[in-house]
Amino acid sequence: MLSAFHDAFSLLETLDSNLLEIVIVSLHVSVTALVIGCVLGMPLGALVAIQNFPGRQIVIVILNSLMGVPTVIVGVAIYLLLSRTGPLGDLNWLFSPKGMILAQSVLTTPLIAALTRQIIEDGWRIHGETMSALRLPIAAKLKWLVWDCRFSLSIALLAGFARAISEVGAVMIVGGNIDRVTRTMTTAIALETSKGDLPLALALGMVLLGIVLFANLLTSVIKSFAERRYG
Repeated sequence: MLSAFHDAFSLLETLDSNLLEIVIVSLHVSVTALVIGCVLGMPLGALVAIQNFPGRQIVIVILNSLMGVPTVIVGVAIYLLLSRTGPLGDLNWLFSPKGMILAQSVLTTPLIAALTRQIIEDGWRIHGETMSALRLPIAAKLKWLVWDCRFSLSIALLAGFARAISEVGAVMIVGGNIDRVTRTMTTAIALETSKGDLPLALALGMVLLGIVLFANLLTSVIKSFAERRYG
């Protein structure tokens, strides 16, 4: 066991090329999926928060339910869409980073939308009456509320990133865990552990843990700064 940790630290110290490639693929897929999730999820969550329309409660229930959907189910659904006989088979995204990004975007978008709705809804309770009195258009209301709640929305960003970077089921099914192409930290950890290659699995685990801790620390610093600056 000690020798495995020693070898894992050696891989980190020497910046092993295989380890770096896996980390880069993971960050590329997860960060891209996070950006897509924010672009789609934040406006959707903000719109649901301030607008009353038929079926609004159903939309909220669906968004909340999708936050906990098993990732393997999403993986199978995306696999069927991207397979040769599927409706998106012509894209040739199966077993590619693009397919993995699509799968992770499906996971991050409803999570970010649901958290954004809750945060913006709290802000709407405070400022909604004033905005309604000013007869602001919807776009202006959304823009102002997102800006006013920007520090609280960092929690939604962090949750979306954690969901993407730690996900294994969907990317394993859609990406195929192909060496130097679609192998991410989580799928590599699962594979290397099953093969008994504990040093690489431990090294990747430490990198993954470090990234998550750094993201949490950064979010905490931003929130603390905002509370001191804006109260």
